[in-house]
Formats: sequence, C-alpha cells, structure tokens
Amino acid sequence: MNIDSIAAGVPVTLRINGADHVLELPPWVTVLDLLRERLALTGTKKGCDHGQCGACTVLIDGRRMNSCLVLAVVKDGSEITTIEGLGEPGALHPLQQAFIDHDGFQCGYCTPGQICSAVGMMAEGHVQTRDDIRERMSGNLCRCGAYTNIVDAIAEVVLGESRAKPQPMSGEAA
Repeated sequence: MNIDSIAAGVPVTLRINGADHVLELPPWVTVLDLLRERLALTGTKKGCDHGQCGACTVLIDGRRMNSCLVLAVVKDGSEITTIEGLGEPGALHPLQQAFIDHDGFQCGYCTPGQICSAVGMMAEGHVQTRDDIRERMSGNLCRCGAYTNIVDAIAEVVLGESRAKPQPMSGEAA
C-alpha cells in the first residue's frame, strides 16, 4: 500500500449507536472528528483536544475513552456508543434522568462526556462510595463547577442513594 492509497482512505467498519457504518477514512481521523464532522453526531464535544478534559468521552466496546485521542482506523470492528445512543426522549438512560433531576449541569458542555464516563464507570463495577465516584470521574472536568450535583446524580444511580435532603443550619430546629 503506498502513501497515496492511504491518504485516499482506509476501509473501516464501526457500529455506532447500534447502526453499522462502512467508511473509508484517512488514517489520522480521530473517533471524535469522525463522530462530529463526518456523521453529524455532535453530542460528543470537543474540549481540549488533548485528552485532558473528558468532554469527548464515549464508550468504545463498553469502555470509556477520550475520543479525541483514538484514531478511528485503530477501532475497526468496534462498537461505539455516544450520548445519542444512550437514551431517547421519553426513555432516557437512568443517568441522563438523574442529571436532569439533580441539575447535574450548568452550561451542559461537559454533560455528554460526564454521562458516558459515568455509564462506563458503572459497568466497571468498582464504585462503593461517593469518594470512589469523585476519584473515578476525576478525568471529566466541569468548568461551571457543578461537581456536587454531578456526584449526587451518579450516586443516585450507581449507589442507589436517594436525593439528599437539605440539612438544617446549626441553631435551626430540625
């Protein structure tokens, strides 16, 4: 194979949100750019484009990954799930609903990556406490600072915690 044929495209087959896609891609196209620019799946966000913020997190073969760091051709034959593939209006994924119920977003830019990461974290099965959630979600940044609400939303689904009730301030009657 010469450089001209590589630049023209490498055959890749991916299952994205339950649909098969047979594509020819230049070898340098990331999963993030494939999703956003070629397939118009814009729920996945481009944040830092260096794998440091987590805004682009998707599930690849059930594992959470920063899609800005993964070349699409390397994942030939893989299954990719984005925020669009997790739920739909009227039938949201439990984490999507919990983010709404707990106001786990402000501007919402990081929310798709936060939710996909939380789904992957949940599948890993290692979370026992809120501290575990904070540690395992530390690669997903929120510039608005909605971390408390994000942890509340995830804790409801992963740990089965109900929505926290406001505690009375010291000196107030309970």
